[in-house]
Amino acid sequence: MRAWQVERRKRTRHLIELGGLVIKAGVVDLTGDGRATIYGALLWIADKLRSEQGEHARNLWAAKGRQAFDAERHEDKKAS
Repeated sequence: MRAWQVERRKRTRHLIELGGLVIKAGVVDLTGDGRATIYGALLWIADKLRSEQGEHARNLWAAKGRQAFDAERHEDKKAS
């Protein structure tokens, strides 16, 4: 396999994973699959991260995400 093919597959996998997070968070359902709304929200997030409160927001959102992943893993273990 050529190097560009490997890189393309890695990029595709990365994009699919990011899209999965948007779905997993419920954003697609909450916006009625409104792509302009989703894009606008992502732009708002980017602006927030560039602001003076960016570091605080990043830390807060990372903690919330880790907590959600941990809760999901805990639920998966209980179900097995």
